[in-house]
Amino acid sequence: MIEREVTVINRSGLHTRPAATLVKAASRFSAEFTIIKDQFSINGKSIIGVMTLAAEQGSTMVLRFEGADEVEAAETIIGLFERGFDE
Repeated sequence: MIEREVTVINRSGLHTRPAATLVKAASRFSAEFTIIKDQFSINGKSIIGVMTLAAEQGSTMVLRFEGADEVEAAETIIGLFERGFDE
Protein backbone atom coordinates (compact mmCIF):
# COMPACT_ATOMS: atom_id res chain seq x y z
CA MET A 1 0.00 0.00 0.00
CA ILE A 2 1.19 3.50 -0.87
CA GLU A 3 -0.08 6.64 0.86
CA ARG A 4 0.90 10.16 -0.08
CA GLU A 5 -0.36 13.57 0.98
CA VAL A 6 -0.94 16.03 -1.87
CA THR A 7 -2.12 19.62 -2.15
CA VAL A 8 -4.42 20.96 -4.84
CA ILE A 9 -2.36 23.70 -6.52
CA ASN A 10 -4.44 24.66 -9.54
CA ARG A 11 -6.34 27.93 -9.09
CA SER A 12 -9.83 26.51 -9.74
CA GLY A 13 -9.36 23.51 -7.47
CA LEU A 14 -10.55 20.03 -8.33
CA HIS A 15 -13.41 21.16 -10.59
CA THR A 16 -15.04 19.13 -13.36
CA ARG A 17 -12.18 18.92 -15.88
CA PRO A 18 -9.39 17.91 -13.48
CA ALA A 19 -11.78 15.56 -11.65
CA ALA A 20 -12.58 13.83 -14.95
CA THR A 21 -8.87 13.68 -15.83
CA LEU A 22 -8.14 12.14 -12.43
CA VAL A 23 -10.86 9.48 -12.72
CA LYS A 24 -9.88 8.62 -16.29
CA ALA A 25 -6.22 8.18 -15.32
CA ALA A 26 -7.07 6.14 -12.20
CA SER A 27 -9.37 3.85 -14.17
CA ARG A 28 -6.44 2.66 -16.29
CA PHE A 29 -5.02 0.82 -13.26
CA SER A 30 -6.27 -2.21 -11.38
CA ALA A 31 -5.04 -0.86 -8.03
CA GLU A 32 -7.66 0.42 -5.63
CA PHE A 33 -7.45 4.20 -5.32
CA THR A 34 -8.88 6.04 -2.33
CA ILE A 35 -8.85 9.76 -1.59
CA ILE A 36 -9.14 10.90 2.03
CA LYS A 37 -10.00 14.54 2.81
CA ASP A 38 -11.15 15.85 6.18
CA GLN A 39 -11.76 12.32 7.51
CA PHE A 40 -13.99 11.61 4.48
CA SER A 41 -12.91 8.70 2.26
CA ILE A 42 -14.04 8.22 -1.36
CA ASN A 43 -13.29 5.91 -4.28
CA GLY A 44 -10.91 7.87 -6.52
CA LYS A 45 -12.29 6.12 -9.60
CA SER A 46 -15.77 7.62 -9.05
CA ILE A 47 -16.43 11.03 -10.64
CA ILE A 48 -19.32 11.61 -8.22
CA GLY A 49 -17.07 10.78 -5.27
CA VAL A 50 -14.30 13.09 -6.46
CA MET A 51 -16.74 15.95 -7.05
CA THR A 52 -18.20 15.59 -3.53
CA LEU A 53 -14.79 16.44 -2.07
CA ALA A 54 -15.21 20.09 -3.12
CA ALA A 55 -11.42 20.39 -3.06
CA GLU A 56 -10.39 24.02 -3.53
CA GLN A 57 -6.92 25.37 -4.22
CA GLY A 58 -4.80 24.70 -1.13
CA SER A 59 -6.81 21.67 -0.02
CA THR A 60 -4.72 18.78 1.23
CA MET A 61 -5.72 15.15 0.97
CA VAL A 62 -4.22 11.71 1.30
CA LEU A 63 -4.09 9.45 -1.74
CA ARG A 64 -4.02 5.71 -1.04
CA PHE A 65 -3.13 3.08 -3.65
CA GLU A 66 -3.32 -0.67 -3.12
CA GLY A 67 -2.89 -3.41 -5.69
CA ALA A 68 -0.63 -5.03 -8.25
CA ASP A 69 0.11 -1.80 -10.16
CA GLU A 70 0.00 0.59 -7.20
CA VAL A 71 3.45 2.08 -7.93
CA GLU A 72 2.54 3.04 -11.48
CA ALA A 73 -0.87 4.32 -10.39
CA ALA A 74 0.67 6.43 -7.62
CA GLU A 75 3.29 7.95 -9.94
CA THR A 76 0.66 8.86 -12.54
CA ILE A 77 -1.91 10.32 -10.15
CA ILE A 78 0.56 12.17 -7.94
CA GLY A 79 2.10 13.63 -11.09
CA LEU A 80 -1.29 15.08 -12.05
CA PHE A 81 -1.54 16.87 -8.70
CA GLU A 82 2.07 18.09 -8.86
CA ARG A 83 1.49 19.57 -12.34
CA GLY A 84 -1.78 21.20 -11.31
CA PHE A 85 -3.59 19.01 -13.85
CA ASP A 86 -1.75 20.97 -16.57
CA GLU A 87 -4.00 23.99 -16.11
